[in-house]
Amino acid sequence: MKKISINVNGEDYNLEVDIRESLLDVLRNKLFLTGVKRGCSVGECGACTVLIDNVPIDSCIYLAVWADKKKIETIEGIAKNGRLSNVQQAYIDEGAIQCGFCTPGLVLTTTSLVRSGKNYTDEEIKREISGHLCRCTGYQKIFMATKKSLLQKK
Repeated sequence: MKKISINVNGEDYNLEVDIRESLLDVLRNKLFLTGVKRGCSVGECGACTVLIDNVPIDSCIYLAVWADKKKIETIEGIAKNGRLSNVQQAYIDEGAIQCGFCTPGLVLTTTSLVRSGKNYTDEEIKREISGHLCRCTGYQKIFMATKKSLLQKK
């Protein structure tokens, strides 16, 4: 066991974790942040994506001990004061949500892209969201929601 200090969605936590425990398990089972989804458990599907210091990371293959002293954001921290972020609204507007299982990870990846301030080409957008699997919506709507978010810049 090891003690870690993390900031999740603006709140500081001091936790004792097993050194083999994934960040996904800590977020879901100790902090009850169930917007972080368990999908493939091998870092292939993107359902467990969180932002660590604004970088999208597959939390299923990221050890919780590695998150010590880091800033973590989950989907629960994206809306502010009950208002959806522009990225979340773009996903709704573009119909990029069906079952919603992949949506939290995609919204977080898109949020990171928007925050980067970079102008992305269509090919770069496609590459950036390619680490996410969606079986419902289809990638064109997800691409359009991401592009709309980038055009709005926040």
